[in-house]
Amino acid sequence: MLTASTLQKRHQSSYSDRNSVGVFTPTSAALFVATGIGLFFYFRHEKAQLLARREEERATKQYGRPQVGGPFSLLTPDGQPFTEQNLFGKWSLVYFGFTNCPDICPQELDKVTSVIDVIEKEHGKIFQPLFISVDPARDTPARIDKYLQDFHPSYIGLVGSYEATKAVCKAYRVYFSTPPNADPAGDYLVDHSIFVYFMDPSGKFVEAFGQAVPKEEIIDKVREVIKEWEMETGTKV
Repeated sequence: MLTASTLQKRHQSSYSDRNSVGVFTPTSAALFVATGIGLFFYFRHEKAQLLARREEERATKQYGRPQVGGPFSLLTPDGQPFTEQNLFGKWSLVYFGFTNCPDICPQELDKVTSVIDVIEKEHGKIFQPLFISVDPARDTPARIDKYLQDFHPSYIGLVGSYEATKAVCKAYRVYFSTPPNADPAGDYLVDHSIFVYFMDPSGKFVEAFGQAVPKEEIIDKVREVIKEWEMETGTKV
């Protein structure tokens, strides 16, 4: 038989159970806070470790790249100076050639034009294609400007003295056969390396695409590198 005393004890016990479940005790509150702080520092540590690993991977990639590119000083068709500093802030595709080139140079410039057309539709105007003359005796700024009108409108033509040309070719490991005393009115061909140099927005070398590399392969590589850059930096350029 349930007495009043028994019912009162049960009620007090039930109230006590609900109280312990529904309300934080000082101990449980302290444990909750400590756990939260621990998780905060854990995730902050993990994030720092992740960023460190990414930076290490990026440094390893940089370290494994050939030393291509470096300081140079040339002129644009309108006579403005253009140096390696002008590579910063955009992706660049750099080609060395000459305006009297009968077939190979136009083919490579067309290839670059096709690549940029595709990439710009996906990423906007984040590229600047460069044409660097290896025939400074005949390739005047005006001649280069007219020559490039047949290709992508964002092409920048660059030319300099023989010494400046020699210096930039050395920096990019480009061979060219133009003699220092070439006749501006002469009818001669220039033998030169046939590569398109892919440079990142910090002016660092990424890849060199030879004549046999199709535009589709270049586009795939460019997409891959831009994606990696965006993941590491949070921006496309």
